[in-house]
Amino acid sequence: MQKKQNSFELEKGIHTDFQEEMSYTSYLQLDKILSSQRRLSNHHDEMLFIIIHQTSELWMKLILHEMESAIQCILDDDLEPSFKMFARISRIQQQLIQSWGVLSTLTPSEYMEFRECLGHASGFQSYQNRLIEFALGQKNIHVLPVFQHDQHIYEQLVRALHAPSVYDAAIKALAVRGLSIDQEVLQRDYSQNYQPNASVEKAWLTVYRNVDRYWDLYELAEKLVDIGSQQQIWRYMHMTTVERIIGYKKGTGGSSGVSYLKKALDRPFFPELWTLRTKL
Repeated sequence: MQKKQNSFELEKGIHTDFQEEMSYTSYLQLDKILSSQRRLSNHHDEMLFIIIHQTSELWMKLILHEMESAIQCILDDDLEPSFKMFARISRIQQQLIQSWGVLSTLTPSEYMEFRECLGHASGFQSYQNRLIEFALGQKNIHVLPVFQHDQHIYEQLVRALHAPSVYDAAIKALAVRGLSIDQEVLQRDYSQNYQPNASVEKAWLTVYRNVDRYWDLYELAEKLVDIGSQQQIWRYMHMTTVERIIGYKKGTGGSSGVSYLKKALDRPFFPELWTLRTKL
């Protein structure tokens, strides 16, 4: 009888000996990543809750990696490389937005089975989300006490609070190209939340009315509008998911929950890039 061939035999060139070499698992340190989902309850759905938040934090880390480089490119008056970084950030934001849809499969009764295990741990304490908001220009010194228990994180947030945001860098780019920007904006205290300014709106209007002349600044503006819009969608999906799962209960971190998240929706990013659209 003819022996049947095993259709799943490995190709001869596939490497199988990793005693002395780096493997996929070791390169990605999967032993650390995949062993850090430690449930505090025996409830099946706590694993979903942990993994959604852990993967979101990984995506946020990549956003910050891209954003830091993009800001530096703009400050160096080298706008073109930043456009690829912003495009990547936008795609990452879409992944984060989709993650709320996965979390929304958690029902209120299922969440209540393990909610008390969280204590006061809350997404409100996501320092990477704070760093993203700071990088997008929404500074808030009042959140810092939440992180004072960890000196390294606290110092990182303080540095980000006093650093120029991506919008500050974009406004400097307008000035470098000869567009008139008030000195009070160019020399402002970066630790303060950005306030709309008439000279900035006028400069952006000039860019939008002279696209051929200011093509790279126009492209920069549209990239900012894109990531600002995506961030607002993420905020909205966050709010509606929380509303669906816990209703109007207080958050585990002590915030008002849904009411607090709704307030964030009233604080858009890059304000002049939205208001100028009614004047074009």
